[in-house]
Amino acid sequence: MLTGGGTEAALAAKGATSTLPVVFTVPTDPVGLGLVASFARPGGNLTGLSSMNAELDAKRLELLKEAVPGLTRVAVLSNPADPATEGAWTAQQAAARALGLQLQHLEVRGPDDFERAFGAAATGGAEALTMLASPRLFGTGSIYLPRIAAFTAQTRLPAISHAREFPEAGGLMSYGVSIPDLFRRAADYVDRILKGAKPADLPVEQPRKFELVINLKAAKVLGLIIPPTLLFQADKVIQ
Repeated sequence: MLTGGGTEAALAAKGATSTLPVVFTVPTDPVGLGLVASFARPGGNLTGLSSMNAELDAKRLELLKEAVPGLTRVAVLSNPADPATEGAWTAQQAAARALGLQLQHLEVRGPDDFERAFGAAATGGAEALTMLASPRLFGTGSIYLPRIAAFTAQTRLPAISHAREFPEAGGLMSYGVSIPDLFRRAADYVDRILKGAKPADLPVEQPRKFELVINLKAAKVLGLIIPPTLLFQADKVIQ
């Protein structure tokens, strides 16, 4: 049995075998990416859990708008090399239109692109920043999150990520699924398959636990007063 921790890992596992059971976690759109036939009936040798990051992008924009009075323009960091980015960007644009926000799309394919993207955000009139989920560049455990957090503090640019490591590194906020919870639930899939269940018959599940983390130290640096209603929703507040 194989396990795939993200979109690229799951796609690699699918390409490597059509018979060995694979349990994935985190892929944002397993149907659109061709990992499974449907959520209810995966139909092959893969099953697992989705992170719903594309759907949650809308919520992250809502949180930014609530935290930043008069917000109109948001810079969006994305990695076009990530297979899930195209669908996530389409969903992000739809969410922005519904919220009356303008987006500034900034592509980052690797660490050498950060300075250019940061410069474009600074000169392009961005009033806040978000990032589309991409494990290597912006995801949980990414070594670049502190770099992004430092830039947002330096330029006084409120920002939100799906990874809680971002506010822990000095960024303003994060909102996303609980990755530890997804992996704990993935262990149940492994147990059921080892007991004879077929991946084709195990529905792909969606997240149950979501986390909002707010860094009040960052808010102070940015000159923001976080609304009490937003603080009340937070699972963790960094003082």
